[in-house]
Amino acid sequence: MASARIGVDIGGTFTDLVLLDDKGQVAFTKVSSTPAAPEEAVLTGVERILKQAGLKTDDVTEILHGTTVGSNTMLQKVGAKCGLITTKGFRDVLEIGRVRTPTMFDLTWDKPVPLVERRYRLEIDERTLASGEVDRQTPVDEVLKAGEFFKSEGVESVAICFINSYKNRENEAVALAAFQEHFPEISVTASISVLPELREYERTSTTVVNAYVLPALRTYLQRLESGLKRIGVKAPLLVSNSNGGLSSARIAQDTPVFFISSGRSAGVVGAGRLGEARHDTDLVVFDMGGTTASASLIHDGQLARTNEYEFRAGISTPSRFIKAGGYMMRVPTIDVAEVGSGAGSIAWIDAGGLLNVGPISAGAYPGPVCYGIGGDRPTVTDANAVLGFLPQRLAGGTMELNLMAARDAIGETLAKPLGISIEEAAVGIREVVNVNMARTIKAVTVERGVDPRDFTLMAFGGSGPVHACDLARTLEMKRVVFPAAPGVFTAMGMLAGAVERYFVRPFLDLLDTLDLDALALNVSGMREEAAKALADEGYTADRIQCVFELDMRFRGQDYEIPVHIPATPDESTREQLRNCFLDAYTAMYGYASNDAIECANVRLLARGIATKTLDFRDIRSAAYSAAEHNRTSRRVYFSRESGWVDTPIVPRALLDKEIIGPVILESSDTTIVIPPGWRVSTDKVGSVIASLD
Repeated sequence: MASARIGVDIGGTFTDLVLLDDKGQVAFTKVSSTPAAPEEAVLTGVERILKQAGLKTDDVTEILHGTTVGSNTMLQKVGAKCGLITTKGFRDVLEIGRVRTPTMFDLTWDKPVPLVERRYRLEIDERTLASGEVDRQTPVDEVLKAGEFFKSEGVESVAICFINSYKNRENEAVALAAFQEHFPEISVTASISVLPELREYERTSTTVVNAYVLPALRTYLQRLESGLKRIGVKAPLLVSNSNGGLSSARIAQDTPVFFISSGRSAGVVGAGRLGEARHDTDLVVFDMGGTTASASLIHDGQLARTNEYEFRAGISTPSRFIKAGGYMMRVPTIDVAEVGSGAGSIAWIDAGGLLNVGPISAGAYPGPVCYGIGGDRPTVTDANAVLGFLPQRLAGGTMELNLMAARDAIGETLAKPLGISIEEAAVGIREVVNVNMARTIKAVTVERGVDPRDFTLMAFGGSGPVHACDLARTLEMKRVVFPAAPGVFTAMGMLAGAVERYFVRPFLDLLDTLDLDALALNVSGMREEAAKALADEGYTADRIQCVFELDMRFRGQDYEIPVHIPATPDESTREQLRNCFLDAYTAMYGYASNDAIECANVRLLARGIATKTLDFRDIRSAAYSAAEHNRTSRRVYFSRESGWVDTPIVPRALLDKEIIGPVILESSDTTIVIPPGWRVSTDKVGSVIASLD
């Protein structure tokens, strides 16, 4: 019997699907996203790709899904009406935050408005001491009184976060049980279920974010699961999390804070796997979609990861230097910088007469003007279409572009007010959006002490390949890699991912007096906890990989660095931890101190080893079997200096030797633009390689 796994990535404009069957064959398709009901595009795409592959719904063994519901809920501030129950005296933790600003001298900066209004942040008279001893038990009557108030006010979701509950969960567990029993119609999140570790602000903020997005993501996933059953798909639904792993839909519905960056991190994981296949271990990963562009770093084959992330306006990044600018989530995540500059970003002129692009996007609806479905404001896609970078038809020929409408919109909205030609205005849109995206790449390279010129730029997404070479030239990078199917690469990355679960336990101790027996006991207990959790996902003990880390810092510091620890700690562990921490600290900050070192938390990343994953060394023929067509040419406006240039248009499938640009490579998933002066060829795994001498 045939079988297949399907990866699905919902973007602002298109929803991408990639199918991997039991023979290793890959098929992909793109359908227009449906923002009002995102699951409808997924269901349409699943039916289409199964028909394309000649398979039935019964043949599907897994649906792997990356969703933007969580991030869009945060971005648009359309989450649940939230309440917070906390310890007496800690009502304003969200307001106080970290008592710092993201930039030192910006007097115009406004602190993000808390996701819970102050009148809905209620205190109860309970107390757990720092030692874990319960000083005052939970007054259940106060919890119920708070619940009645929330119910009368129409509060939809509640967070519960008590002081020191990470040391002793008793009081918080009592409050959680009482609230769930008496108010089942209100969603509730307790910090002990999301983040059982020290730091009151980080724990409270993470719990509140979970409560804020929980109803939206839970409702969406429930609708998607019901829809899949309706069309005959009985396979389990797995959701991509912020760390690039996969979890069951049930986990995502209960702890959506781990899935805010769902989807985009899968692309980074896929890039790492492709880099391994190509023996290319130093990569700047660049993904440009319809709404946003993001960048991440892979150094020596290791993905950049972090244990906290702030969702903020402008460039969202987990930078250790820029804090307090957004909504804190202390969760494992791929270290990705993201900016609101995508193919659907709208170009506009500000009060000073300057051209701007984004962060507002036309999205899937009304979309760019050239799509002809209602958009009337020029976007990056309109500029690319007017300049000749895009074909007449997109998404495998399913969408025809209206170039005249795009020209008229750019002319009336931008060119005429600025007193320039339509082509110059379109080039200006590209230049502005490229500068924004270059800043994003610098956020994960230059701002981290890394020279991007030493790295290869790996570009994907529906629009990444249209801009990548210009970006590389701006950053003085000489080499760009495009995966075999860059337009659907994020969905493809999900097929290379693994089921993951995360566990954390507080472990406060000085390294010099580290209790190795207690450390070993924690490691053993967490391993058993992980085995039980992954057994529920269908993984036996021999198919579970455990990676343990110890959060470490110099005494008195507030920021830890995770350091790998052996699965079975022994007497040599203490010195190993010291050396690894000092090396990591020096690499990050450029120096190390002689101060005492202390430990904070033990972390466990447990992975379920899949029996079948995508092999990037063997996807070329399947991905492009239906993409071949004749070579043509068209005029393309690369720059003000070059003007219109007659440019060869080559089907991606027919690129079999080195070509010197200009040339445009087309396929059903995306367009790859190779400007004049660049050389382009393919490698043994089907990637397109562009280089600049």
